[in-house]
Amino acid sequence: MIEQNKIKPEIKVLIIDDDRKLCRLISDYLEPMGFKLDSVHTGMDGLNMAEKESYEAIILDVMMPGMDGFEVLKELRKKSNIPVLMLTAMGDETDRIVGLEMGADDYLPKTFSSRELLARLRAVIRRVNIYADKKPDNSDGNILEFENLEINKDSRSVFLDGNKINLTPLEYDLLNRLIRSSGKVVTRDQLLDSVVGRDYEVFDRSIDVHISSIRRKLGEAPKSPRFIHTIRGAGYMFQSSEDKS
Repeated sequence: MIEQNKIKPEIKVLIIDDDRKLCRLISDYLEPMGFKLDSVHTGMDGLNMAEKESYEAIILDVMMPGMDGFEVLKELRKKSNIPVLMLTAMGDETDRIVGLEMGADDYLPKTFSSRELLARLRAVIRRVNIYADKKPDNSDGNILEFENLEINKDSRSVFLDGNKINLTPLEYDLLNRLIRSSGKVVTRDQLLDSVVGRDYEVFDRSIDVHISSIRRKLGEAPKSPRFIHTIRGAGYMFQSSEDKS
């Protein structure tokens, strides 16, 4: 007899959290949604699993004994751009900012709802899948050049002085959003709505942290940026010297 209406898990996710009860709760909620969850409870075990298995995302707790979430993220980012959703203590903005600066894709306070976890997890995975599905195309119409900066829209690659810049999918989407509005101000709210795709808090600084990371990778000096300009009280604007002339 053929078994009907069976949901086959397709999306593999790793949870790294010493709270075993929370890991079980997350697994119980996500697995009927088409996810396959593996749980480990130390940072070192998490790194070993991430290297041994292939996952589409990692849910990573900040506060763990021994190797904490920040150390795990730092080691992960040396080898991989796998999406990482960090779990932080409620209201601890410092943890969020540090995590984002180190390469986390998003964060959730530990008082999250199951629906919010699902929405954020799907969002970070979707960005990477879009990134992976793009095929290189060297036709001129798909190459954008701004001085020594080159963007291949189809392969979603960015080069500076001929050297490839290792942007995360979210960072690429933010840069692309600014480029599409080159010479115009894009507000933080617009960036959050169109790129991050989630509700935001009044004092959400995640966009600022990601923009700072892009600038750092592009070698921009904070006080004299070449491409991404801060418009005080308004947002950000992409503008090259060619746009100014």
